[in-house]
Amino acid sequence: MTSLSADPGAGLGAKSETGAEAAPGAASGAGLVLRSATLGRPGTPALSGVDLEVAPGEILTVVGPSGCGKSTLLRTFAGLLPALAGTVEQDGRPLTSPGAERALVFQEDALLPWRTLRANVELPLSIRGVRRPARREQAAAWLARVGLAAQHRQLPHHVSGGQRQRVQLARALAGRPRALLMDEPFGALDAQTRAGMQDLLVEVLHGTGATVVFVTHDVDEALFLGDRVALLGAGRLLGVRDVPRPRDRSAHDDPARHALRREVLTSLGP
Repeated sequence: MTSLSADPGAGLGAKSETGAEAAPGAASGAGLVLRSATLGRPGTPALSGVDLEVAPGEILTVVGPSGCGKSTLLRTFAGLLPALAGTVEQDGRPLTSPGAERALVFQEDALLPWRTLRANVELPLSIRGVRRPARREQAAAWLARVGLAAQHRQLPHHVSGGQRQRVQLARALAGRPRALLMDEPFGALDAQTRAGMQDLLVEVLHGTGATVVFVTHDVDEALFLGDRVALLGAGRLLGVRDVPRPRDRSAHDDPARHALRREVLTSLGP
């Protein structure tokens, strides 16, 4: 992935206004836009007439029934799948191909089994030519940020699934992407580990500036993580709703949140 800073070590150890440690190499988020877009493969469109704007730095969660086009939407924003009609833009410019400013995170961790956890996190830094001392420092900082500093010499098969997902998140963010595109990354985890990963994602995103598009089947996950939630169904975008804040797992009785949860569940169908 391409660096967004001339200094490979920029941002390490910086503090936010709240006193928390800022993310290594913080950058501004990308603005992503679909205009009258038809998405899918030739002859088999998954979504039609989509108008959607994802603001820089926001977390947009995307929900919908199986086969409704959630992953198609994500791959279009990644530049892996060109729109069949309409336009796809990043920061006001056409988005026509994959780019280092956008990182994909999948349900499968896709770590290289022969590389240590630290070496896996170093990979995008190595690809862009960051020198070894700097990339080791940055990889160590990201592993510490996801709570795996002591495991940096371990191989992926020696750690749990939740820990591997932490490493995948660290690796994605080490490349300083301006947009993080996440396709049900916690779907295979047990409920307790999943909740921990949701909390961790919110924590580690603080100070990165990254825009996030997060696909999920889990309504509660969508409402906990998202600043807004996009509802997909019947081959189209049904709507985008603001999520009440503050972000609080215990706010189930909040009338606005309860109404939104009911609307999202209704959109998913029987």
